[in-house]
Amino acid sequence: MVEAVQGASVVVTGAGGGIGAALARRFAAEGARVVVNDLDAGRAEAVAAEIGGVPVPGDASAVVEEARAALGGTVDIYCANAGVGSGGSEAAGEEVWAQAWDVNVMAHVRAAQALLPAWLERGAGRFVSTVSAAGLLTMIGAAPYSVTKHGAYAFAEWLSLTYRHRGLKVHAICPQGVRTDMLTAAGSAGDVVLRPTAIEPEDVADALFRGIEEDRFLILPHPEVAGFYQARAGEPDQWLVHMNHIQRKWEEVR
Repeated sequence: MVEAVQGASVVVTGAGGGIGAALARRFAAEGARVVVNDLDAGRAEAVAAEIGGVPVPGDASAVVEEARAALGGTVDIYCANAGVGSGGSEAAGEEVWAQAWDVNVMAHVRAAQALLPAWLERGAGRFVSTVSAAGLLTMIGAAPYSVTKHGAYAFAEWLSLTYRHRGLKVHAICPQGVRTDMLTAAGSAGDVVLRPTAIEPEDVADALFRGIEEDRFLILPHPEVAGFYQARAGEPDQWLVHMNHIQRKWEEVR
């Protein structure tokens, strides 16, 4: 059992399936009280019933107050997990870009706005952001997803550097391929880049809990991402040449 989690009040957004459901199950197994949030009310209710949690379906951007009430007035850990895997290039429609910004970035900002006053007052709180390796690197064929996941990572990083001395713990989870509906929806780009090394959602939950125990900000369920991230920073042109090679490979098979 992880001491920081036992008895904690936890909210997991996008928890009707995939990584979110795995996180909700793991938090419950570790002794936390869990609010299960998802746009799909049926899926939220099913996961909540399975783990003895509380379903709070609806938009992840507006879940904090209802979740707080359901948990008796306090949220200790907030998992900003809901996301959209928007594909497309610079030519993607305005509505695609707007939805990606709203769900992948602004939902995190709105949650922080609602949570931070109480957390800073008491000197404790934990914000978990499901980002993606795309937030450290990029993803071919998915400009809105890549750009907004960079934004999600930047926001998590900013929260940590700004408030860590006031008791805020922040974790940014950055997996590559995970066997979820989002991987299936990624189509041939996912097949080329992500599927060969894809892991299970439960592996992501395991990585997060190791990170909580070790008090680490950056959670890498795929350890090799650290090397890719270093290569991107140290030799950006060489890294871009490599990524362009993958882009061309994808163009041949799609």
